Formats: sequence, C-alpha cells, structure tokens
Amino acid sequence: MAGARPLLIGYSGGLDSTVLLHWLLASRAGRDHDLRAIHVHHGLQPDADAWAAHCRGICEALGVPLRIARVSVRADAGTGPEAAARAARHAAFEAELRPGEVLALAHHRDDQAETFLLRALRASGVDGLAAMRPWRRHGQGWLWRPLLDAPRERLLDHARQHGLQWIEDPSNAGVEPDRNFLRHRILPLLRERWPQAEAGLARSALLGAEAAALLDDGDAAALAAVRTVDRQALDVAGLRRFPEARRARVLRRWIDMLALPPLPAQGIARIEADLLQGTATDGSPAFAWSGAVVRRWRDLLHAERQRAPLPADFHTAWDGRMPLRLPTGDTLALVGPERVEPGDALDAVPASEAYRAPLIVRARRGGERIRLPGRGHSHALKQVLQTLGVPPWVRERLPLLTDADDELFAAGDLVHSDRFDAWLRARRQRLLWSRTDPLACVERPCAGFR
Repeated sequence: MAGARPLLIGYSGGLDSTVLLHWLLASRAGRDHDLRAIHVHHGLQPDADAWAAHCRGICEALGVPLRIARVSVRADAGTGPEAAARAARHAAFEAELRPGEVLALAHHRDDQAETFLLRALRASGVDGLAAMRPWRRHGQGWLWRPLLDAPRERLLDHARQHGLQWIEDPSNAGVEPDRNFLRHRILPLLRERWPQAEAGLARSALLGAEAAALLDDGDAAALAAVRTVDRQALDVAGLRRFPEARRARVLRRWIDMLALPPLPAQGIARIEADLLQGTATDGSPAFAWSGAVVRRWRDLLHAERQRAPLPADFHTAWDGRMPLRLPTGDTLALVGPERVEPGDALDAVPASEAYRAPLIVRARRGGERIRLPGRGHSHALKQVLQTLGVPPWVRERLPLLTDADDELFAAGDLVHSDRFDAWLRARRQRLLWSRTDPLACVERPCAGFR
C-alpha cells in the first residue's frame, strides 16, 4: 500500500527515524520519491534547536522536503509529560498529513515489547495488549510502522554499516519515565533468563491484535443495536442485555467513536456500578475523566466533553441581526431569508402578536412560564423541558429569549412561545442555538428533545 502512496516521515533525528528515512529513500531509488519529512520541535530539551538544525541539514543533503512543527506541550494535561508530548506530536502529525498520505513512524520490535509490558501493568484488555498496529487510519490518511518486526539491534547495525549520523537524546539514558525504566532495568533482566523476551512480548501483542480483530465485528453490531438518533446517547436497557464483558467493549468503542479521551482503567467499573445498575433518577449520575463525562439520564447514557453552564447573571440585549456568542461558547442566531432590523414590527401578523427588537437573552432563574402555540394558558418552563426530555446539564446552558418586559419567547431553539412562533413563521425564519461541541445536536433536535 505504501509504495503507491505519498509518504510523510516522522523524523526526530534519532537512530530509529534516521534508519527509517535512509531505508525508505533506498527502497524508492530509481524513481521520483514522493516523500517528505516532519520534525516536531517540542522545546523540552536545551538542544532542541540544534536537533532541528541537524534534521534540516540531513534532509537538505538528501533532497527531502522537511517541515519543522513547533508544538506546545501542556503541563496541566493530567496525563504526565511523556503522554502530553506524545499527544502534541501526534496532533502535529495529523495536522500536517494530507488526504491519502501515509505517515511512516520508526517504532521497532523493542518498542512494541515495551508498550505491551506497560499496558499489561496498567491492566489493559485485549485491545490495549494489541499494542501498536502496523497499519491504521490516522487523520486524513494512514499511519504505517514498517520497522515493527525489526529489533533495535538490527537498526543499529544498519546505521553503522551505512555511516549514518543521528542524535542521542540524553533523556533516554535515565530510568524516567516508565518506558525508560522497563528498557534499562526490566528488559535486560528478562533477557538474562529469556534471551528472546522482546520477540515473545511482541508476538503476544500480535496475537492480541488478532483476537481484537475477531471481537471487533461483534462489538460493532452490539453498538449499532443500542445507539439512538443522537450518536452521543446509548440505550441503557439494550446495554444491560449484553454480557458484562461485551458491555465494556461497547462502551470503549463508543467513547473512541466520539473522539473522547480513552476511559481510564476504573472507568468501566464506575459506569457499570454507578450508571448502569439501578433505576433512572433525576439525579443524573455521572463519571468524569480527562475533560469528558458520561451521564445517566432516564433510560439513556450520554457522553460528551465537559462544558460550563451559562452564568446565572448573564443578561444582554440582542437585535438578532448578527449571531450572538454566549459566554459558554455557544451561539444564538436568527437564520432565514430575512434579517431583523432594530425596532422592526411585523405587518404579517396581527398587531397584538407583534413586538419590537431588541430582545433580551439571559440565563434561567427559575419560575419562568411560557405560553406554547395552540395552548390557551401558560406552562412552567421547567415542566415543559422535563416533558421534552431535556437533560439537566443541557438546561444549565440553555439561553432564554425574552422581551423588555421579561415575557418569555424561547428557550434556546427547543421551545417557542405562541407569539414568537407566529413571528418566526411570518418571516420564514428560525432560531438556532448552536452548541460548541462538534458532536452536539446542531440544526436538529437531540434524541428525546422533541
């Protein structure tokens, strides 16, 4: 596959990526090599600038276009410096990768053995123990690890034989982080007793990948059986019909599909005990991790990124001509063929049904009432939202639209008053409340809202 596709090489300047660059250039000799390289500059080491300069010099000598991507590693990510640097690096790779392009990385068999051990020590399941895959989708293209079956010693021999120059990262010499501890302390001990330790561990990772592939089709079918119209919601009763082991795999697959951070080791157990067992209550039990959250609401599980509520004191005038950005990052907009002008009164509806801009957008305070289309009396907004199945955390972000006298016209785009509904219909417009999360329900009702 890689032979027919353009390549982007992750080039750190170290031994492994230097060998990969040399090998790929040699394997494409005799024809135009449609490959280029990217060096991620983390800025974590004093010599980071010198490393970038080294990579630039090597690539210029070889005629390989090089992109140097400077990244900022978040110290507050909560995942540790190694994981934060890896996340920043892969984000840079994904941003650079072109449609259909293949990202080639230099992970080798020793790396695979270390990854297998690390995941086993973290109590990973079969998917985690599969460790690194030779091929997988990545961004707009693919990720390829062509050296995954080669031991590091073979890479070192290749580099010496061809007189290659590479960088030695001093951070690799210590016993921090965990991967270095395994590399310098644990694996040498294992090799004393079992000389083929790395090969055996890498083989176990391959078997794990094969087992995971066999389970994958069943997981996909099970997830499809419990999904709802809202891709961020799963049916609790349907989940309960599966064996516990299958439920765990479905939950992890769902979280991955939503591009949320992977569930931690205790995540499945917490969701199982706190959210799936017992009857639904208005308490909305939840499990939160790494900026994401899974909640139980009635008979559904909902997953999304954690988001702040609309401040209780939020109150602003709005004429509707331009979208209104809310403190939550959400947007409120009037969309349709006509624009709203300041002081505009509708001729298309009776004078008693018309009102003038600007309107007021504010947070809920409690006790609001609204007169719905076709109803002869007003209803408590809280009851209306509960009837529609709007979850509590959505209600917390819900902007209200009123007139200057605080008559309630709309709650987001979920509920309209009779007067406001007539006003919108006469102008062929609609009110759109767009939430910031790209996975959220935008321009359509979420499951249970209608």
